[in-house]
Amino acid sequence: MSAEGAINLPSKFSVAGTADRVESVLKAKGIKIFARIDQAAEARSVGLPMPDTILIIFGDPKTGTPLMVKYPSLALDLPLKALIWQSAADGKVWLTYNTPEYLKSRHHLDAAPFGPVATLLESATR
Repeated sequence: MSAEGAINLPSKFSVAGTADRVESVLKAKGIKIFARIDQAAEARSVGLPMPDTILIIFGDPKTGTPLMVKYPSLALDLPLKALIWQSAADGKVWLTYNTPEYLKSRHHLDAAPFGPVATLLESATR
């Protein structure tokens, strides 16, 4: 899977295990988890097969709100999202998220936002 502005990090854990780790590192830093969506379970509920896939929606309103006020289009990408998925081709588990540089470019921000969050996400895959 390759999408413009997204980074794919391999994880040595299962999809659920990686998602649990992502939630844990974010919560430890006081970052709010808005939702955890098991997309594969939703697919199965309508009779469709899908490899394990979980989307975590998270953020910090104290940080995000001022940015959205200054750059209204940023609300398209906030709260932030982390996608944890298993490759149908080889069974490997990946963590995917938008890079801070992509968000900067896409929304014409003065600086790349949320760099420390990227570091936290990376730590969940090791």
